[in-house]
Amino acid sequence: MKNKIFVIITLSFFMSFNLLSAQVKMYANLSYRLIQDVRDGKDVSKMLDSLQNVEPDVLVKELESDLDKMAFWINVYNAHIQIILGENPEKFEDRGTFFKEKQFYIACQHLSFEDVEHGIIRNSKAPLGLGYLPAWFPGKYERKMRTSDADGRVHFALNCGAKSCPPVAAYDYRRMNEQLNLISEQYLNNHSTYKKEENVVYVPRLLQWFSADFGWFKGGKRKFLAKHGAIPEGTKPKMKFNDYDWTLLLDNFTEV
Repeated sequence: MKNKIFVIITLSFFMSFNLLSAQVKMYANLSYRLIQDVRDGKDVSKMLDSLQNVEPDVLVKELESDLDKMAFWINVYNAHIQIILGENPEKFEDRGTFFKEKQFYIACQHLSFEDVEHGIIRNSKAPLGLGYLPAWFPGKYERKMRTSDADGRVHFALNCGAKSCPPVAAYDYRRMNEQLNLISEQYLNNHSTYKKEENVVYVPRLLQWFSADFGWFKGGKRKFLAKHGAIPEGTKPKMKFNDYDWTLLLDNFTEV
């Protein structure tokens, strides 16, 4: 009888522990499911309500690491691009206004795509500063939510709705480092060309627009390109930047 009671208590403990563990990253998991449901054309209104109304401090406590934050905010960013432009594609005609305009709420805060990308994901960087210049006087919400540093790999995960943008994937905070490496290699493989005989590599325009995020100056960017398979280790090719195609392209999903 004592053995049976011990087994029941032990099973109850592990069931409770597993349930608690599954809830620890509830909003990170919710953002992961949000992307999948947007992809599948499902109703996401209840998910959006949950994301809009969560208390900021609850979200901050849950998203402990930079990888947690990047997974959550990349999913949120990409989902809202698909939702908003899917309903109002004409907004993309004035892209300057589109990215600056506050269009959605997360954790009780009205946000723009620039707020999320440059403020939170890129650790308060000036949108037009090539990654070298910080944004002046970021607000309290941004300071609480943002990552500790800019990671160049996020530029191959964020989808702004354009044809040259990386495809949309669902990012899992438990696999985030692996997924960022995979999507970076996938995008660079598809959008860069190394020509040994000319000592030139043609790379995505993203490496110019967000230069310092990939490593300061040309040496840093070459190390980034070599690490992700775009150029051979130890080479020093000149970099030329491909044109960016801003044609609207939605429903561009992939798996990583």
